Formats: sequence, C-alpha cells, structure tokens
Amino acid sequence: MKRFVAAFISVSILGISGAALAQDAGAPAPGGGGKTEYKKKTSYDFEDDVVEGELVKPEGDFVGVRTKSKHSSLIKIREDFIPEMIKSVNDI
Repeated sequence: MKRFVAAFISVSILGISGAALAQDAGAPAPGGGGKTEYKKKTSYDFEDDVVEGELVKPEGDFVGVRTKSKHSSLIKIREDFIPEMIKSVNDI
C-alpha cells in the first residue's frame, strides 16, 4: 500500500511539472509578454487636469538646530612620561 501511495504521488508530481514545461519556447508569457520596447523620451500632458487644494503647514513652533557644545579635550598629555619610561628601563 505504501508503494502504491508513493508511486501515485510521484506520477502526480511529474504530471504537474510536465504541464508547466509544456509551453512553447517562442510563445509569449501569460502576463503580457513579447518584447518590451521603451521610448527614449516620455512626456506627459497635464494641461486639462485641474488640481485643487490648500497649503498644508506644520502646526507648532519652529525649533532651531542646537549648536555644537564646546568641550575640553579628553586627551591629557603627561609631561613626566619620558622620565618615567627611562626610570622603568633603568629598573629592569
């Protein structure tokens, strides 16, 4: 029984995939198809259309951009670095 079910499923799958492959190579695709050609320049004419509306502005006050804060440098140069290096070398 299991072999029969497996054989039936295999034949069904092959039948479905065979139907999908049955389309001719030169036939156009079902969704339109053929060769699509585009114009180099496209222009649209909106002269007959009437556009009505009103100016929409944001509500509330305008908030300006904050200026950059000035901070002191976080890098502190140690003036006694070289003497400490020489002292550590002499201690070795």
